[in-house]
Amino acid sequence: MQLYPAIDIKDKKCVRLKQGLFDQVQVYSEDPVEVALAWEAAGASFIHLVDLDGALLGRGVNRDVICEIVRSVHVPVQLGGGIRSLADMEEVLNMGVFRGIVGTKAVTDPKLLKKMVDSFGPSHVVCGIDAKNGLVATQGWVDVSNISAIELALQMKVYGIRTVVYTDISKDGMLTGPNVSATKTLSDATGLDIIASGGMSCMDDLQAISDAKIHGAIIGKALYEKRIDLKEAIEKFEKN
Repeated sequence: MQLYPAIDIKDKKCVRLKQGLFDQVQVYSEDPVEVALAWEAAGASFIHLVDLDGALLGRGVNRDVICEIVRSVHVPVQLGGGIRSLADMEEVLNMGVFRGIVGTKAVTDPKLLKKMVDSFGPSHVVCGIDAKNGLVATQGWVDVSNISAIELALQMKVYGIRTVVYTDISKDGMLTGPNVSATKTLSDATGLDIIASGGMSCMDDLQAISDAKIHGAIIGKALYEKRIDLKEAIEKFEKN
């Protein structure tokens, strides 16, 4: 199982939100680059970045910080938040980001992801599916569509997408455990590489994701609250 330590960036700081609410912000570090280096030192083989301001505003906002992280670490980085066009994806990949994650446009302009896959290859384009009660949310989780997560993922598969970051918004930042059943259902129904996001609180949660044969897991708040030791988790779930 691939583990992805997360760095969510707002106002150039490393923060966490509760359930995607921008008025529920906790700052964990004034220096996201320092955090990225710490995760790499602990053995991280991939880092997950989110430009929260970009997700809300629909454009890249914290690109200077993201560039500095990419330059500073020696492991691949994936980035979500504010990637809404071919030009955005090209810019992000040219910055050295390995994979760009597209969420809102997968709902509002799904064929754009096909164009991205055709232009940049399936290794570099990830679909982000953020769900509330099984329905896909967009615009930084502010709006909820009438499209189910499975319906969208199957459509993305037709367009060449191989990897999906799946977030259960009700679980995000709450340390209450991931929605394993919904994530497993999505994985089994689509055959895609599903990265579980939201709610990881302890090693048992990671074990449940691993047992469900889910491709990967994003760990955020549990690392900052020292409920999961990244080095220990990598030794157990990535290297064995």
